[in-house]
Amino acid sequence: MVRIINHFPGPLEVGVPTEATTLQRVNHSMRFSTASAKLFIFVASIVSLATALGQTPLPGRLTEPLEKPGMPPAPLGTYRLESSPRMISPYGYFVSYQVNVDQNGQNILGDAANEPSISVDPTDGNKIAIGWRQFNTITSNFRQAGYGYSTDAGITWHFPGVLQNNVFRSDPVTNSDETGNFFYLSLLVNTFCGDIWRSTNGGQTWVERSPDGGAHSGDKEWFTLDRTPSSMGHGFQYQFWTGFFACDFGEFSRSTDGGATWQSPINIPNSPVWGTLDVASNGNLFIGGGDEGSSFWCVRSSNAQNPNVTPTFDQVTTVNMGGNTVFGGAINPGGLAGQMFLAVDRSGGPTNNNVYMVSSVSPAGGGTDVRFARSTDGGVTFSAPHRINDDPVNSNKWHWFGTLSVAPNGRIDSVWLDTRNAANNTDSQLFYSWSTDGGVTWAPNVAVSNSFNPFEGYPQQNKIGDYITIVSDNTGGDVAYSATFNFNPSTGQHEEDVYFVRVSPTGGPTPTPTATPTPTATATATPSATPTPRPTPTPRSMPTPRPRPTPGPRP
Repeated sequence: MVRIINHFPGPLEVGVPTEATTLQRVNHSMRFSTASAKLFIFVASIVSLATALGQTPLPGRLTEPLEKPGMPPAPLGTYRLESSPRMISPYGYFVSYQVNVDQNGQNILGDAANEPSISVDPTDGNKIAIGWRQFNTITSNFRQAGYGYSTDAGITWHFPGVLQNNVFRSDPVTNSDETGNFFYLSLLVNTFCGDIWRSTNGGQTWVERSPDGGAHSGDKEWFTLDRTPSSMGHGFQYQFWTGFFACDFGEFSRSTDGGATWQSPINIPNSPVWGTLDVASNGNLFIGGGDEGSSFWCVRSSNAQNPNVTPTFDQVTTVNMGGNTVFGGAINPGGLAGQMFLAVDRSGGPTNNNVYMVSSVSPAGGGTDVRFARSTDGGVTFSAPHRINDDPVNSNKWHWFGTLSVAPNGRIDSVWLDTRNAANNTDSQLFYSWSTDGGVTWAPNVAVSNSFNPFEGYPQQNKIGDYITIVSDNTGGDVAYSATFNFNPSTGQHEEDVYFVRVSPTGGPTPTPTATPTPTATATATPSATPTPRPTPTPRSMPTPRPRPTPGPRP
């Protein structure tokens, strides 16, 4: 069953009361680099909750799945009592490494982890941090802000714990500035308020920048920051969220002091949801999101970079993504099949300041495709939607959790989960494609992981999160995704865990892309499930970290 959301809410995200194998090591060079009666009760509960929060639903549109506290933390003694070897899952020459491991680097039996958000130090690609929703036991939906870090380019991982013990948190989003500082935006579920944490040592430890809930925020929040030293807003952080379930009001806020304090929230035109935002090299801010259905927008603010004014939004562009957002689809019953991801090219080359949008959408009422649109004129106009997944058109297949990232050299990387090779149309693999011409053409799709059953290991929620993420450098991309490779003999099921995998254009067949200006129903050959071996990459020397320029004084 597919449920396409169009001005109607999905079920609330509510708490219910109540290497096993020996692996030949692969060369991995050090690099630089989420029945009518019941329906009536459900809708009434939303209205009651909105009234209790003192908020009014948007006219003609209800809201998205809601984060809400339910179960208490797991009782003492139920966590980390049992372990098994951590999972290393090779697929051809791609290797996925388990991230959420215990202090001994082992898999934790009985827990769950999803909605991973990855950050990479741009001055030292060996330093990577991932944040995720950590469920200490699958018998509860109580989740915390888990995090892990790697100092060897993602081969080994350390999981020190959570940001705050026994604090109900969700919707983790991480990011980094151009000097290698990491930031972690986390939602306090009890209040829908968020706060920013910072790490100056590659994600090994985190310090809260804003007080608990001090970043305003709301359900399904996302943030970005200005990394361009010459920009007036250099170092500013920008955040947007779902206004209906907000900490206080509005949908957007800005911090001009690295996340320590946040301005009073304001509204965004059309109140977009389920999306992300990014900053161009000229300091312009772009926000991409939708209306939970078939409408999508790119919203621009040209003056958010000016600390002397309250930001305004001077451009709203409707973007055709070629389908509808899906919530409650068969592949991820309690969550999204994909949200909107927006990224801006800051390469300084011919594609500089291009704006790109990617989302997994349903074009014909069943399944989803990964669709891409681009703007070469600062978000004024967008191209027709381009279908990135290149398997034969099949409205029953799921190409879900589509996301993207832009490398410093302008290459675009996209990854997603995919059921094309599954007879049961359930088992999923991580797939990868890339573009080197600003998204006009895309390389043949490459499978980069083994298949897994996404329905297993649910932690009292019928989903494996709502998103996955990727960060790109000039030679490839670092991906954080959830999968169920580990088998737990105590439950007879596999477990939801977070994995890291490195993808690269040299890791698959040599691309011979064909331009596709508009979607087409012409079938193309399904790629082999086993990727072509890639050549061993040449080790890259580590660059010397660059000192951060001292910004001019700001009022």
